[in-house]
Amino acid sequence: MNRKNLPLLLMLTAGAVTCIITYIMDYSMVTKLVSLFLVLVLFYVLGSILKWTLDSFDRQNEEKMEKEKAEAEGAEGDAEADASGQETAEDSGENEKEV
Repeated sequence: MNRKNLPLLLMLTAGAVTCIITYIMDYSMVTKLVSLFLVLVLFYVLGSILKWTLDSFDRQNEEKMEKEKAEAEGAEGDAEADASGQETAEDSGENEKEV
């Protein structure tokens, strides 16, 4: 999943909500701008932390899947080797009976 824009979307949404609330509450222009700036910085940092955390979970899941895939391939290889070993033993037993 593409999470590149997650911090920006979170920041801009929080900024829009802040603008609407400060406009309705009739704050002064300086108070509006200061609160908007603080909200934008805060939510950008929170969005970046969220993105980093989700990316970290994805990396862990990918590593786990790769290990499981490698183990499954290794188990299939062992099963095939065992099966072919059993077939050759059976074939040699049949050959001895024919002689």
